[in-house]
Amino acid sequence: MGMGGPGGANAWALMRSMRRDDSVTRQKLPKGTIGRIARFASPYRWKLTGFLVMIVVGALVGAASPLLYRMIIDQGIGHRDVQLIAVAAGVLAALAVFDAVLTLAERWVSAVIGEGLIYDMRTRVFDHIDRMPLAFFTRTQTGALISRLNNDVLGAQQAFTNTFSSVVGNLMTVGATLVAMLVLSWKITLLALVILPVFLFPARAVGRRLAKITRDGYNLNAEMSSTMAERFNVSGALLVKLYGRSGAEGHVFAERAGRVRDIGITQSLYSGVFFVSLLLTASLATALVYGVGGLMAAHGALLVGTVVALTAYLNRLYGPLTSLSNVQVDVMTALVSFDRVFEVLDLQPLVDERPGAVELGRGPARVELDHVDFSYPTPEEVSLASLESVAVLEQAPRQQVLFDVSFTAEPGQLVALVGPSGAGKTTISHLIPRLYDVRAGAVRINGVDVRDATLASVHEVVGVVTQDAHLFHETIRANLLYARPGATDEELVEALQAAQILPLVESLPDGLDTLVGDRGYRLSGGEKQRIAIARLLLKAPDVVVLDEATAHLDSESEVAVQEALSRALEDRTSIVIAHRLSTVRRADQILVVDAGRIVERGSHDELLGTGGLYAELYRTQFEDQEPALEG
Repeated sequence: MGMGGPGGANAWALMRSMRRDDSVTRQKLPKGTIGRIARFASPYRWKLTGFLVMIVVGALVGAASPLLYRMIIDQGIGHRDVQLIAVAAGVLAALAVFDAVLTLAERWVSAVIGEGLIYDMRTRVFDHIDRMPLAFFTRTQTGALISRLNNDVLGAQQAFTNTFSSVVGNLMTVGATLVAMLVLSWKITLLALVILPVFLFPARAVGRRLAKITRDGYNLNAEMSSTMAERFNVSGALLVKLYGRSGAEGHVFAERAGRVRDIGITQSLYSGVFFVSLLLTASLATALVYGVGGLMAAHGALLVGTVVALTAYLNRLYGPLTSLSNVQVDVMTALVSFDRVFEVLDLQPLVDERPGAVELGRGPARVELDHVDFSYPTPEEVSLASLESVAVLEQAPRQQVLFDVSFTAEPGQLVALVGPSGAGKTTISHLIPRLYDVRAGAVRINGVDVRDATLASVHEVVGVVTQDAHLFHETIRANLLYARPGATDEELVEALQAAQILPLVESLPDGLDTLVGDRGYRLSGGEKQRIAIARLLLKAPDVVVLDEATAHLDSESEVAVQEALSRALEDRTSIVIAHRLSTVRRADQILVVDAGRIVERGSHDELLGTGGLYAELYRTQFEDQEPALEG
């Protein structure tokens, strides 16, 4: 490994160590954290062992070089022994080559271990987050999740590559160097150690200040990044332009960027002070060794080669010693990163597959809700305070939103859910594809409780189109293939044609390979809905759930979407949430939901005849201006 003096890479590593936030040492780690880390790293145990051996060998190789300098000066030059000089110089050259090869080998093994750990942890965390219920994502900040996958995973990885190698390497370097220096001259060694606090105590003060500046810099950069993320997405940019706030937004951004600039200047100044102090201390120590050692050599108490060797050792001593003075902070920083990753992995998903889960069969499907009660999970059940950027999770009591809901949709039937906003219609639609689990009762498909079925089979059988169809920032083709990756171009065209959107796609210059933009903003609302319906048709589910799929469309778009929906619902069991009641007049069964209960049920004519809530809601809308949905 590289054994340079306190400048260069060693000085940078030392400064990073000194500027770490020492508040981490006050954190309490859960019991067993070290054991979990060891188990996580167990696939790399032999590589870690080899890495450790290389570090030890590198430290010993570095410690041998000054002794060869001493031999060349005292024995070679002093006794004019040309052969000894040549042999010693050759050994120095061989050690330099060996050290270079060893450094490259260390870097390679370190990269293999580090990148392997990053891959393992990221995939574990990603897969775990992907299994979390919908409630988890409604509460969690996306940026906080990304930070766990990036910053914390990297911090944990550095425990094995940077912190591990730094601690072991510094211990070996300091040990070998001190032994050699004490053997050569214990007096000069003690003098050299006395001067260390001259640098160490100011350096720790500068390090604490740097840690605070670094924290402030991270926060300011996060604010600036948040501003850019919110203003540069399509919705944010539209809002800024509609309200004419471009100038004001520029002023706010300039102010935040200015604070980042100022704190960067301050950080650079403190870093400069750190480097200058380190170099000054090393220079003073070198002067001390040369001065005292030179006087001793002049009086015959010390050989010149020994003075040179002591000076060479001195350059290897201060950096590692200073780093080791901060080793507790380094180790705790790495452990805390691991703990933050484990914190996410320990949050168990509420909706999970039971052992022995069965596959739902394909074909005509009967959907039954049997005396269902439901309340949304509490924050403690689905979230973490650190992922919501709050000190303590919200302590709101659980409130029941569905009460004794029962109905059956027979194969091929269209069942409509209607009622005022907030009545519980969308909640019911979320229970069928098992986005949430019921608190009491059961949701069954063909007699099988969805909690007893495999999640994959539930998602194959049930297809959903929401009122805000989401498209990824990819091509139309990629968005369609998300439903069925193996679909052919002919099948894609057939789905687009059935969804009444093929002529538009064919008119685009890139056709199926047209990028739809962020969240599909290059398409209109009706076009996005029809792409989503084409995606549903490719999936070919047996049960279709529509959550007000035409609620926010203009009349022309609604007509096109309704025609597409007619094809999508044909011969499938359908659960439709309707805002416009005229769209469900031909439903086989209409369920009127109010305050979490089904208060009326029947056909359109039956419900109008009773004069209840459905009739009241229907009279407030324009019956003749909206197209009927064909069952």
